[in-house]
Parts: sequence; C-alpha cells; structure tokens
Amino acid sequence: MTEPQVGIMMLGMLVALIMLGFPIAFTLIAMGVAFGYFAIGDIIFSLLVQRAYGVMANDVLIAVPLFLFMGYLVERANILDRLFSSLQLAARGMPASLAVASLITCALFATATGIVGAVVTLMGLLALPAMLNAGYDKRMSSGVICAGGCLGILIPPSIMLILYGAMAGVSVVRLYAAALLPGLLLAGLYIAYVMGRALINPKVAPKLSREELDVPLGQVYWGLLTSFVPLFVLIMSVLGAILFGLATPHEAAGIGALGAILLAAAYRQLTFARLREAVFLTARTSAMVCWLFVGSWIFSSVFSLLDGHSLIEHWISGMSLTPLQFLILAQVMIFILGWPLEWTEIIIIFVPIFLPLLAMFGIDPLFFGVLVALNIQTSFLTPPMAMSAFYLKGIAPKSVQLNDIFLGIAPFLLLVIVAMVILYNFPGIAMWLPGVLYN
Repeated sequence: MTEPQVGIMMLGMLVALIMLGFPIAFTLIAMGVAFGYFAIGDIIFSLLVQRAYGVMANDVLIAVPLFLFMGYLVERANILDRLFSSLQLAARGMPASLAVASLITCALFATATGIVGAVVTLMGLLALPAMLNAGYDKRMSSGVICAGGCLGILIPPSIMLILYGAMAGVSVVRLYAAALLPGLLLAGLYIAYVMGRALINPKVAPKLSREELDVPLGQVYWGLLTSFVPLFVLIMSVLGAILFGLATPHEAAGIGALGAILLAAAYRQLTFARLREAVFLTARTSAMVCWLFVGSWIFSSVFSLLDGHSLIEHWISGMSLTPLQFLILAQVMIFILGWPLEWTEIIIIFVPIFLPLLAMFGIDPLFFGVLVALNIQTSFLTPPMAMSAFYLKGIAPKSVQLNDIFLGIAPFLLLVIVAMVILYNFPGIAMWLPGVLYN
C-alpha cells in the first residue's frame, strides 16, 4: 500500500470513528499521532507539542472566547422575550406577522450570540407556542424557528468564519464583510417565503385579531427602544469597529463582551451566578475549539506527509473540471457531508482538503469561504444530524412531531440552495463590500 493510499485510509477511519460517536478533537489527535508515527517516527510527538503551542498563541483565535462570552451573557440577560414582543407589535400589520417577527428575532439574536442551540431552544419556548396558539401551521412554525436559529453561523460576527479564516489564512475582517450581504439575502428569502405563503394560503398564518392589532404606537416605539435598539447598537458597534478598521476582530470582541456586561446590568440581570455560568461555558467551548484546532493541524500535517492531498488533487484534475464545476462539486460534497456530520467536523476535517485546490482553479478563498458558510446552514437542517430539529423537538409541544419539523424545514433548506445559486451567478453580492471597504 502506497503512502497516499494510507492517507486515504486514515481519512476513512477518522470518519468511521466519528460516526461511532468518538470525541472529534481527541480522535483527530489519536489518528494523527498513530499514522504520523508510521510516517515519520518519534518526530510526531515534537510536532504535536509545537502545533498545540502554535494554536494557543494564534492571535486570530483570541476573538473566539470573547465572542462566546458575549453570546452566553446576552443569552442569559433575558431580553429575548422583550425583543420578540416588540418586533411582534411592530410587524403586526404584515402577513404572517408572528413568523416575520420570529425570523427577525432569530437573525438578530443569533447574530448576537452565534450559538444555534441556544437560539433555537429559546425561540422554541417563546415563539413556537405563540404561533401555534394563533393558529399557525405547525410545520411552517417549526421551520421558521429551526432555519432562523441557524443564521448566526453565517451573519457576522460568526465563530465559524473565524475558524475558516484561521484554517485558510484569510482575513477574518474581509470574511465578515463578504458574509454580511449573503446573510441578509438568506434572511430576506426566508421572510419573503413566509409572507408569500401567507398571502397565497392565509390558513397557514391567520391574521391577528382586531384587539391584538389595536396597540398604541407609543407602546410599539417604547418596546423597540428598550429591546431592539440596545441589542442592535451592540451588534453594530462590534461589526462597525471590525468592518471600518477601527479595531481588530479580537479587540471588537472585547468591546462586545464589555457591551454584553453593560447590557445585562442595564436589564438588571447581571448576577454572580449568571456571570459564573457564562464564564464556565465560555471556557468549556473555547477549550473544545482549541483542541479541535490542535487535532486538525496534526491530522492535516500527517495527511500531507502521507501525500493524501496529491491523490485527491490528481483525482480532481483528472476530471478536467471548469472552476464553476469544481465549485459545484465541492459544495455538493459539503452538502452531503452535512447529513451525518456537524459543521465543526466539516470545517476542521474536510474544508482543508479543498483549500489547496482553489489556486488550481483560480478561486478566491474569500468567496469559497462565504459559499461554505452558506452551505453549512444545511448541516443543521438535514437529517439524520439535523441538530436544530432535535433542539426544537426537545422543547416543542407533544403535538409537534419530529416528522412535522423535518417537513417544515424542507422549504427553508431549498431556500438555502436558491441563495447559493444566486451567489454563484452574482458573486458581487459577497465580493462587493470587501472591495469597497478594503481595496
């Protein structure tokens, strides 16, 4: 067996072990060390130590714990119910007003936290009963919560984009600028779909009663001023500081963390217990991310030493693909990988396989990263590992079955594909803003 074949066997064994439920980070390290010992002997242990230190000293990753802390603290500030109530009042005259308010709340809250499970769970507890009690179709209501909760993976400040930037050597600032408009495009497609469906078939989203519509404008404005505006200002302060070059991503993340503390204090939710819980969750998740990076670097280094990339490169180059065909092939493979795997596994293990091939086809890693971030939405929405569906099922009423949730997700999954097709045909949606700001 040649070394490239050993590398492919190493990749196959890794996927099999992950599918069996072994921890990803330590499986990556174990496979890397075992096959690395076969390839280069004792030097693999020195490489392990060097890569562990290199990851921990990576300036880009400083933003990860700070953004996580900001998200966990905002989540515990109990502002979601106020935000949803105020947006519900503001959108009360629209078709499918509750669904529209839910999607806007999901987008804003997902952007502030970046934690899909938290957004889906909290919105499932808050917005799903409200929609069901108003007579909304349970499938559409479930799809709204699941799809809207995943937007934080794409819309900056996204943890996934930080990880991709560190893996691909791409500026996180440019990635944030490139992902902003595609993220808003996808959110806009979701809102247009629920409004259009409500206009075509009003039974899926009945109009609010006259009593619910008869709310003084002052109450609406006050609700937005005390819930929507503070969170929006926090997000725009962080994003604006990054996009306009006023701060680096980790400096802006520090601003966001401080803003989250002030926001929680303003809402009188800043207690020692909440602060301690946010710090603990931040430390736990940050440790997971760092060990994933250590494992990824070890695995990727050994995979390269075994010349596994060359086998894949020869296979791709032998197909005589055009750049567009390569992009479609790569995105189809990532889409299929999203069925059994989570986004962390796809970004850490499989995306680095495609990165060396981008230069061969003349594809900008920045554009590729936005496509991947858009595609990653599907890993939360496609069974059997559709985590957003399982998050929602865990807190949904018994009348909402898992099959209802999957059927409700299907149209939103199709909209993700539509957004990708639009981006393929109009790449300026992603590339225009970085060009304007930084060229």
